[in-house]
Amino acid sequence: MSDIAVIDLKEKIIGDNEKEADVLRAELTKKGTYYINLMSSPGSGKTSTLLNILKRLPKDLKTAVMEADIDSDVDAVTLEKEGFTAVQLHTGGMCHLSSDMSRQGLQALPDQKFDAVFLENVGNLVCPAEFDTGAHLNMSILSVTEGDDKPLKYPLMFTICPVVIINKIDAISAFNFDMEKAIRNIHSKNSSAVVFPVSARTGEGFDLLTEFLTEKIKDNSFYRDEG
Repeated sequence: MSDIAVIDLKEKIIGDNEKEADVLRAELTKKGTYYINLMSSPGSGKTSTLLNILKRLPKDLKTAVMEADIDSDVDAVTLEKEGFTAVQLHTGGMCHLSSDMSRQGLQALPDQKFDAVFLENVGNLVCPAEFDTGAHLNMSILSVTEGDDKPLKYPLMFTICPVVIINKIDAISAFNFDMEKAIRNIHSKNSSAVVFPVSARTGEGFDLLTEFLTEKIKDNSFYRDEG
């Protein structure tokens, strides 16, 4: 029988991160800032989805976006050209954002009083799902180009996301994608998940999604501590 101690480093790292995430979430709630973490695989349309949402949110809501990538500033530049506040976060090769990285990004924003901050997480269906960023809401995007079986192959991502966006519905006829099956697969991992089929190209479906998010953001503003 070996007396060598075995420490599960991943379990400890994730546990420590969750504690830090809870603290960050409470701080943001007190400030009246609603933090939304958007996750998906590369190429599913995260940035174009965010642009559609931002353009439809009420003008009285102050918003910002944190763009997380291993490298480049392409997405942040795209958002700034459209007139939105954005900061680019480089993860240095890491495939996810942690709560501490979120805090660093939030502190880098030019103004600390936002009604909502969106995080475009690193394109990946695995690692980002394992780390709590401190967000109030996790959202994932499933593109019709990826197939309707992705919730079965990457269950944790869809388990932790109460909101799932099915993007690129304008191209559904070109792919072997079954919308009803996709929704069943999502609900098999999270029975209460709200699903929004949209097209970032045509704008279809975004009014309902934006109304849903607006209500969440405005509900959170009641917690703002003006002191």
